[in-house]
Amino acid sequence: MEKSKILNADVLDIIFEGRNKEYGAYELRKTYRNRLVIAIVATLLVCLIFFIGSFIANMQEDDNSELQVQDVNLEQMQQEEEKQPEPPPPPPPPPQEPPKVEITKFTPPKIVEDEKAKPDEAPPVQQDLDSSKIGKFNEKGTADQGFTEPPPEPVGTGAKIEKEPEEDYDKIFTVVQQEAAFPGGLAGWSRFVERNLDRELPANNGAPPGKYTVTISFIVDKEGKVSEVKAENDPGYGTAAEAVRVIKKGPNWTPALQNGRNVISRKKQNITFVVEE
Repeated sequence: MEKSKILNADVLDIIFEGRNKEYGAYELRKTYRNRLVIAIVATLLVCLIFFIGSFIANMQEDDNSELQVQDVNLEQMQQEEEKQPEPPPPPPPPPQEPPKVEITKFTPPKIVEDEKAKPDEAPPVQQDLDSSKIGKFNEKGTADQGFTEPPPEPVGTGAKIEKEPEEDYDKIFTVVQQEAAFPGGLAGWSRFVERNLDRELPANNGAPPGKYTVTISFIVDKEGKVSEVKAENDPGYGTAAEAVRVIKKGPNWTPALQNGRNVISRKKQNITFVVEE
């Protein structure tokens, strides 16, 4: 393209100078702006039509819905409430009469002639007095047992409280409220390992670079003494034996606590060897 035409030429003409403009890319880029304007105008028209249709539909729904108003007479409602009779109270339970006990009339002894003695004034037989009460008149009823039955014992409805079994504090605990700890905490444990562990042992035995963690299991008794030290795993290169040696060499631990008491517990401690390149 000549230099005099560059300032007035379009960017597309400069880009496609000397290229095949009939291929399609030139035509697509040239008409891109027109197609973009047409797409935006079409989108706006569709949104406008949708908005107008929704507005007209809402107007029709408002016209079809009618508000129904009904007058309420408060006096009539109060009269209806007053007319409703209250349900009668339940009748009281019938009174229960106490069971009648057999009573024998007491006849005071009186000495008279046989001809003047009346049958109703004869003294009662001793057997009748054993099963009846003595009174001023005779009455039939149930035999008197001579004692009153005690009232039935109240039956509780609450939950039965069972006494918890006492815990055996002489066994070996695997789960405790407060675990056994090395004296001095984590800082004391780090100092002890730094001073006593042979960290170069796996490297001297030909171990490749990496981390070798040994889990040591042991028992801490009520006085903090350590026993039954053993390795749960063995990464090799003498690491398990060295970790067991360090635990056995260490001081007494702080014993575990269960319900405020020192107990025997099984403790697990990890010891890691690092071999660098």
